[in-house]
Amino acid sequence: MCKRNRNSAKPKFFPLACLLVSGSLLALTTACATAVDTSPAAAVNPLIGSSNGGNTYPGAVMPFGMLQWSPENTRGHHVRTASPSGYQFDARRIRGFSLTHLSGAGCAGASGDIPVMPVTQPVTDSPSVDTGDTRYAVDFRHADEQATPGDYRLALANGVRLELAAAMHSGMASFVFPVGKPANLLVRSSDSEVSSSAAETWIDTAQRTISGSVTSGNFCGYLAKADQRSYYTLYFVARFDQPFTATGAWQDAVVHRGATAAQGGTGYDAKGFPTAGKGSGVWVSFDPAKGPIGVRVGISYVSLANARANLDAEIPQGTTLAQVQEHARDAWNQALGRIQVHGGSADQRTVFYTALYHSLLHPNVFSDVDGEYRGFDQKIHRVQGDQQAQYANFSGWDVYRSQLQLVTWLMPKVGSDIAQSLYNQAQQNRGEWDRWTHNSGGTHVMSGDPAVPALAAIYAFGGRDFDLRGAYASLVRAATVPTAHDGSDDGCNVECVGERPSLDQWLKLHYIATKSHAWGGAAETLEDATADFALSELAADVGDRVGQRRFLDRAGYWRNVFNPKAAPDGGYIQNRNADGSWPAFTPSTDDGFVEASAAVYVWMVPFDLHGLFDAMGGYDKAMERLDRFFHDANGHWAFTNAGPLHAELNNEPSVETPWLYDFAGQPYKTQATVRAVVNALWKNTPDGIPGNDDLGEMSSWYVWSALGLYPEIPGSADLVVGSPLFEHAVVSRSGGDVVIDAPGAAADTPYVHALQVDGKPYARPWLPATFATHGGRLRFSLQATPDKTWGGDLRAAPPSFPPDAGHAGT
Repeated sequence: MCKRNRNSAKPKFFPLACLLVSGSLLALTTACATAVDTSPAAAVNPLIGSSNGGNTYPGAVMPFGMLQWSPENTRGHHVRTASPSGYQFDARRIRGFSLTHLSGAGCAGASGDIPVMPVTQPVTDSPSVDTGDTRYAVDFRHADEQATPGDYRLALANGVRLELAAAMHSGMASFVFPVGKPANLLVRSSDSEVSSSAAETWIDTAQRTISGSVTSGNFCGYLAKADQRSYYTLYFVARFDQPFTATGAWQDAVVHRGATAAQGGTGYDAKGFPTAGKGSGVWVSFDPAKGPIGVRVGISYVSLANARANLDAEIPQGTTLAQVQEHARDAWNQALGRIQVHGGSADQRTVFYTALYHSLLHPNVFSDVDGEYRGFDQKIHRVQGDQQAQYANFSGWDVYRSQLQLVTWLMPKVGSDIAQSLYNQAQQNRGEWDRWTHNSGGTHVMSGDPAVPALAAIYAFGGRDFDLRGAYASLVRAATVPTAHDGSDDGCNVECVGERPSLDQWLKLHYIATKSHAWGGAAETLEDATADFALSELAADVGDRVGQRRFLDRAGYWRNVFNPKAAPDGGYIQNRNADGSWPAFTPSTDDGFVEASAAVYVWMVPFDLHGLFDAMGGYDKAMERLDRFFHDANGHWAFTNAGPLHAELNNEPSVETPWLYDFAGQPYKTQATVRAVVNALWKNTPDGIPGNDDLGEMSSWYVWSALGLYPEIPGSADLVVGSPLFEHAVVSRSGGDVVIDAPGAAADTPYVHALQVDGKPYARPWLPATFATHGGRLRFSLQATPDKTWGGDLRAAPPSFPPDAGHAGT
């Protein structure tokens, strides 16, 4: 095992490729000469976001890890988890520790596969009929819980003490049972978070092994029939270091003592939830007097053989739990150490590094150590060429806004492989790019065509190692040739199956109408306009000048749902009928919109903000409206839960809005607003994320904001400028480091008085793409009072990209 060099002045890091491409853990730990400084990982609090709807989990995981070993807690309703992540801070009872999870999702059904549960009573009744979680769930206290990156520990109320650790495709655990009580470990194979259609489990007493599989899916399935289905199978192999003293199995209500096999899923009831009383699993018993029970677990979405191979490659026999924990901590320090911040309070550093940690959980590595993975066509594929890993779990509507930019900025190869993974999925999915992918299936959740701005952002931020031309051609076809799914109502509203719902309307009317095959016509129009702007950026990247002009013109179609006479206070984006007429409207309506109101969505034209402000009657009128958007009638900040006319900075449609002042000659208001949000909504507490973290999107917003920068324009690496929270930050990048100095930076000094870029005075509230991609040094002079002159010249404002006049209208 590597020893940490705590006296080293400059920490050394393993190459990230060494951490992300699996090899023998023993070989790695034997070969390494110096382990990393512990400070970045030590600052992380995985419990941040586990309350207030953040829906994060505290368990053990590697950066982008396939395995996420974490608790499943319960409120006494077995068929519905306490949180989509499996863990809710105020639910004080646990029914298992599952091998897979998603962080921050809003819908249930996000994996939760193969929960194992240590119990200290005889298994007399089937765990599948324990629908109230009264018999086989166990209480716990947070005082007995410890969560750090890659390492989770807990003492349960039944006297069992456990530790969980994670490698990339595998994990290791230790269970210490109290002497004098039964020591049983349940393997609840059928009990994925929201149902399973099949499950199988086998016990090999001679080899001290439990193996099996579960077939599941159903993400958001309870909201629409279109997703009440299985689309992946997870295989697992668990090898124990203690002999089994007894075995047993159950199927539905029947218990079989001494059995060594079980099969049967929970099924999906009429509402898409597990069928009460159905399911299967096994248990094994141990002699607690023999000490801690260790288990090594490998998983695969391809086969049992690959699960074994993954385990043998990463945690071979003889590996200690401490080695796995150390390896995970080193991996996290390598990943988190790509941004070093200095200054601020201990809580501020914890919030920052936890946000960065949450930003680097997804998408997940989905291919095995040999490069095999199961595709969307349910066939076995292998990564090709320079691709190192296939990734899964892409919450497109969320992460295209700032999370993929951050990941790619820090790790261009990971971003490249994510882009190639999305293209691979589309090729295996009849050419359709699904907007929310889960393991080896598309779920169609949310709206728009987010794969386009996702790929454009990855390319802009330096992720160039993927088949850009092939992906571009595929995206162009999807944006120009309507499919049967585009004309289907299946899954609508939340899960409309089309990649471009009602694409025929987009091509004919140049907007998505009130009645369509989309969740909401007005919101879909804005999302499609954003996608087409990003497609114009990709066209430029491949040298397609005709396509660049074509899709830039189509990006201007947002104007066709901007009604300048919508309300007394001015124009709004609103639903529009297919005949061109406008239905009844109020700015507070959510009719035509997705998880927000018209007052929120009116700002969501990030590539053409100067055009939007002009349409609102000019910059002064637009900024007066933006001021009202962020303040209540008494002048207090209104960031969340202030009503539909105000910002909701706990969800994606609002996250870009604090940065809009930069485009209107009032960057001091961006500085004030962003800092007020950072100070008020982000905390070192379980409720320290203001809403669903959405696979790291909201956390990435915080990371960018604390650095004083933000990727406002989709598909562009131009960065708008706020103000840094920390006195010093270094972003380590292969293309050139970014160094940010801000002497005197503090929570109450948000205002920029002066800025130098590479030693020269700079008065623009934005930085060109070359800064993000090549690096440089920023030096801020900050103060507690506004400086209305710095960056106030409209000629210095960030750019907009309007289409040619006259080409956008109907």
